[in-house]
Amino acid sequence: MSRPPSKGKAKAAKATDYEVTSPLMLIVAHPALERSRAGHAMMDAAGDLPGVKIHDLYEAYPDFVVDVPMEQKKLKKHAVIALQFPIHWYAPPALLKEWIDQVWLHGFAYGAGGEALKGKRLFVAATAGHTADSYHRRGQDRYSMDEFLRPLEQTATFCGMTWETPFIVHNAVSKSASALKDEARRYRERLISLVSAPASAAVGDS
Repeated sequence: MSRPPSKGKAKAAKATDYEVTSPLMLIVAHPALERSRAGHAMMDAAGDLPGVKIHDLYEAYPDFVVDVPMEQKKLKKHAVIALQFPIHWYAPPALLKEWIDQVWLHGFAYGAGGEALKGKRLFVAATAGHTADSYHRRGQDRYSMDEFLRPLEQTATFCGMTWETPFIVHNAVSKSASALKDEARRYRERLISLVSAPASAAVGDS
């Protein structure tokens, strides 16, 4: 069963719908997006922004069989790689990890000849179930959100990318409609700022 579209303007790209280059590729990885108010609000905020290409991984790869050459081609075409996902058990969802494992390969993302991501920017936008003060050494979750995202930050560094300050929506499940609207507005503004100042890396098929 295909996932229902977001309530607003957002339209995710099909796996083969990638001829147009844009400054920012927004990788959305939510295994239950149809039930996520915060996820929908964020996608709607990004949907009509010039220079943003949305790619829904769970829509494109429900069987987890990733088209590696196509995904690598997409990555080359964008200066900013944005990852939008919910924090599940203190980590990104399984398909996002699988996508990175399968696509960000030696000789492409790192190692000898692996400079396809060098100079690009990696931006994380995540939703979390608990309040901000829970992510503290004296809080319920014991560690900061920066610490939980450290593997992605190190991945960016290892691949020669610039790590952008993450955008976190805390207490996402319990937020009111008006609070989510405010978060979506802040998210849209952040994406605009990223699109307006893309990385200096060359973007193309090379």
